[in-house]
Amino acid sequence: MLNFKHLHYFWAAAKAGGVVRAGEQLHTTPQTLSAQIKQLEDRLGCALFRKQGRGLELTDEGRVALGYADQVFTLADELETVIGRSSEGPQVMSFRVGVADSVPKAIAYRLIEPALDAAAQVRLFCHEGKFQDLLAQLAVHRLDLVIADEPMGRQLSVRAFNHALGSTAMSFFATPSLQRQLQGDFPQCLDGAPVLLQGAASAMRRRLDTWLAEQRLRPRMIAEFDDAALMKAFGSEGRGIFMTPTVLEAETQAQYGVRTIGRTQALVEEYYAVSAERRITHPCVAAVTSTARDKLFRG
Repeated sequence: MLNFKHLHYFWAAAKAGGVVRAGEQLHTTPQTLSAQIKQLEDRLGCALFRKQGRGLELTDEGRVALGYADQVFTLADELETVIGRSSEGPQVMSFRVGVADSVPKAIAYRLIEPALDAAAQVRLFCHEGKFQDLLAQLAVHRLDLVIADEPMGRQLSVRAFNHALGSTAMSFFATPSLQRQLQGDFPQCLDGAPVLLQGAASAMRRRLDTWLAEQRLRPRMIAEFDDAALMKAFGSEGRGIFMTPTVLEAETQAQYGVRTIGRTQALVEEYYAVSAERRITHPCVAAVTSTARDKLFRG
């Protein structure tokens, strides 16, 4: 059986960047740490570190081991939070939520924030990643909820349920100086105008390309971004027109100093909560879904 003390020493050394600094943090000698890590390497049958100049670096096997160690000690921390009871206060409720990386951060915040008031004390564990990877974590009950801009497909063998949160139209923005250069009304003003776009892998990008073709519009594509915040930063400097969900219109105008040049109901972004529960009972999940339907996406 794996010795978790050895694993912890390896984990500490990897996080600290070496056995000397880890020894200082753990109040033990580098020699003791090295001996414990060597026993772990013997158990696993491979080297976890190799010398790099005067220091150490992880081997390929060491990087794999570090990923597992991160999960082990994160789960241990969660276990203590969920099971442990404080004699001086109420039990802490754990809420583990995954957010697909295609969901705008501002919408993710508005959806998740009400969960912090779902109980007297809530500890939030928020993870971002690819939708499919998050569903895999949901399947093994490492997450309570996944928030995404698409429903889970029926072809997946994951026992989980889609809960529609709502939808929003899309708005287009430009700086005042760029807006003055545009010709005609929206959406004709997009023709020939500089635009900043979501990456080609985005579902909304594919819908946008179809819509532009239907409208016979050929804007001048300046740049593509996987990160929406970076796209807006370029847009705030007048580099091009960009779009974002209409529910974030006022926030986008205030934060980036831009104006709305038009909006369309032909482009709709939908959001879903995916949980292992058909009937929602987790108070934090209930707070997310009710707030989305009653406030954020109302109407």
